[in-house]
Amino acid sequence: MAETRFLVVRNDEEQYSIWSADRELPAGWHDTGFAGTREECLAHIDTVWTDMRPRSVREAAS
Repeated sequence: MAETRFLVVRNDEEQYSIWSADRELPAGWHDTGFAGTREECLAHIDTVWTDMRPRSVREAAS
């Protein structure tokens, strides 16, 4: 049985998630170009998502 492939996706608030590669992306989410196993995608998110606050909150705090 083949392991499910996932995409790392990001919304307009720069929040990250993973999504099954064989499903259409939900509205408001965009493919970041990274794909892999669930574990690989979650590890990638841990690396790139260093500030968990939504973009609008980060900008308001500046």
